[in-house]
Amino acid sequence: MGLLDTILGRTKPVRANLDALFALPTAAVTLQTSAGLVTSGHAGVCFKPPTGQSFEEVQAELEQVLRTGDQSAGSGMPEVRHVGDRFGYRWILIDCTAMDDLVTRVHVVHSSLEDAGWSTQLLCSVFGFVPSGADDVTDAVSRPLYIVYLAKRGTFYPFAPTGEEERDSELELRIRSLLGSDLPVESDLSRWFPLWDLPLSGSGTGAAH
Repeated sequence: MGLLDTILGRTKPVRANLDALFALPTAAVTLQTSAGLVTSGHAGVCFKPPTGQSFEEVQAELEQVLRTGDQSAGSGMPEVRHVGDRFGYRWILIDCTAMDDLVTRVHVVHSSLEDAGWSTQLLCSVFGFVPSGADDVTDAVSRPLYIVYLAKRGTFYPFAPTGEEERDSELELRIRSLLGSDLPVESDLSRWFPLWDLPLSGSGTGAAH
């Protein structure tokens, strides 16, 4: 940033520390061993496209990048979809059974959107987790929950919806204590935004606050 920008109070958008995403596989192991939770195989990247820019072009480029990466790795065709929600946000949805691959694809989506100049439009990424059904975890969690990555802060928080715009705050705090050494957990609880009707849950419509 130049001197004129400083004098006029202009700042350049700060790129998120996307490398933090690669700590998720380790966090996933902690969730499995300590809470009996495993990846649902679904993740989503939420953003708001700038007015006048073509989302279809960016979507096509993203699919091409993901397809090329999968072919070079010898894996199958990626499942990539996109939906809108009632708040005007777009969700790019990614399905993959392996946590490592899921994180890598989300990282690609984040990087591609930032390269397209949409870094300020990124809201978050969400990773789904579900009960494993294993009986060797003493205090296993019995309901699905989500780990949310805040793009502009490079931090994570757990979100545990229980019904129509209701959440299990006690469970979220428990998950925070479990993941504190694995992930940069968001310390400001007011930023643990509820994300109702997530498209990851199979409802088909996402809603972000």
